[in-house]
Amino acid sequence: MSRAKKSDELERLEINLLVEGVYQHYGCDFRDYAYASLRRRVWNVVRSEQLETVTALLDRVLHDPACMERFLAQLTVNVTSMFRDPSFFNAFREQVVPLLRAYPFIRIWHAGCSTGEEVYSMAILLLEEDLYPRCRIYATDLDEIALKKARDGIFPLEHMKEYSENYAQAGGKASLSDYYTSAGYDHVIFRQSLRQNVVFSHHNLATDSSFNEFNVILCRNVMIYFNPKLQNRVHGLLYESLRRFGVLALGHKESLKGTAYEPRYEEISGRERIYRRRD
Repeated sequence: MSRAKKSDELERLEINLLVEGVYQHYGCDFRDYAYASLRRRVWNVVRSEQLETVTALLDRVLHDPACMERFLAQLTVNVTSMFRDPSFFNAFREQVVPLLRAYPFIRIWHAGCSTGEEVYSMAILLLEEDLYPRCRIYATDLDEIALKKARDGIFPLEHMKEYSENYAQAGGKASLSDYYTSAGYDHVIFRQSLRQNVVFSHHNLATDSSFNEFNVILCRNVMIYFNPKLQNRVHGLLYESLRRFGVLALGHKESLKGTAYEPRYEEISGRERIYRRRD
């Protein structure tokens, strides 16, 4: 066996021990994350902690909860923005909202909500379509720090120009600034009324089960970080959590094609990855 191959195998062993240790000690399961992405993010943490090896990171993570928080922040990939992919929100407004008008009460699950920008985006859209008063949005993530930011609804002022442009492209009916006020220190805070029908809570797609039955599930740009085994598990969880004729929305780089669940849905918008559960 070559020296390079031995080194690769040792590295994979160290990473496997790291994620197993994190799972056993903290209950956070990264064991079925896509290896290439996992490896890159693990080494980013090793360098940021000024360590030399993955094994040294395992020791620090297990004995230092603050390091675990930093590790979690790196691995949960909190990349998001308001009205991200405006064309998706346009399609949702035009093709999903008419379906939702038939329901007296609407349950929505935003799985992997990160710091909440897309949750507030959906709340604004539903408010503008006169649906928000009869909606309950369950916004979940495994990262407690990201969830706290989402609950607070405070975001940097410097992002508002980009978010306002996204909002306009997504078919917004007012000005985004109508929904927030200054929070000082170059930040804004979104209206409390946008949070009154939102429940932010911890949920791990890798290990936790279904907790309700939903009319809509948004799980966008989450499964791209999972390996095929975990993707299949999550697809099963989402399918079981959808009501009959419920709507599933995935990210642009995600798809039902090739999965065991593809025949169980019909396309609402293939381009925007919006599907409807069949009877």
